[in-house]
Amino acid sequence: MRTTTRLRELLASPGIVPAPGAYDCLSAAVIERAGFPVVYMTGAGTSISRTGYPDIGLTTMSEMVANAAAIARTVSVPVIADADTGYGDVLQVQRTIREYERAGVAGIHIEDQESPKRCGHLDDKRVVPQEEMVRKLHAALDAREDDDFTIIARCDALAVTGWDDALRRCEAYVEAGADVLFLEAIQTREQATDVTGRFDVPVLYNFVETGKSPLLPIAELEELGFKLVIFPISAMLAALRTMTDLMRELRETGTTAHLVADRMVSIQECFETVGLSDMLALDATYAGSVR
Repeated sequence: MRTTTRLRELLASPGIVPAPGAYDCLSAAVIERAGFPVVYMTGAGTSISRTGYPDIGLTTMSEMVANAAAIARTVSVPVIADADTGYGDVLQVQRTIREYERAGVAGIHIEDQESPKRCGHLDDKRVVPQEEMVRKLHAALDAREDDDFTIIARCDALAVTGWDDALRRCEAYVEAGADVLFLEAIQTREQATDVTGRFDVPVLYNFVETGKSPLLPIAELEELGFKLVIFPISAMLAALRTMTDLMRELRETGTTAHLVADRMVSIQECFETVGLSDMLALDATYAGSVR
């Protein structure tokens, strides 16, 4: 089954769909091995890990697609990828959709921020006119070759122009044909239930530690009516803390030997996370073969 079709099935089935964020192939493999049904490719994590820049619109479409392709190649579950603003107006948006489809992801989200955009949980965002975003959505929907490819409309207006305008935009984006609605930086449970109860399409919740939205458990988010929840930078924030602590201890003690048992995996386990045994078994099937 195509991963695009599998994602559609998950969104149509009972229960909320959790999608932790991967910023590279290793983190994606860890997410799949942990049993999650979907991997989310984080834009912030991609920007930080691949380019060394913060999430303020400096990462190109080609860099994002390359990371998405590598992640999709690494895992067998559907991958949803951040596509920022679509990287331009309607023609560029159409190219963006085609490139992400070829990369093997199951869906993307595009947002209504101005370029250069910034992380949705940072201040001083700016949004494009509603009509411009609607044009982008129409272009995106027309560009996809696989009808099961999921296009998620992200609205960043709540923190910029307020609740009423954000709802008007969400209504317009759903009317334009968005498969899933993503209202960024929801601040209260009341806002959450209002948006999930207002629209007939699945609604996404963005769980950002130290961000602007309440950190509600998955079960409660399901009760509030959300169908999809992403955890874009959970793994990266935890990894950064771990690496920072490790380097501090190495600098202070001159060794990591005392950390091996409790805070490290073996080299073997690291390689197994990305399929060592399967690859060696495949290699063995060709040993000595002559054609």
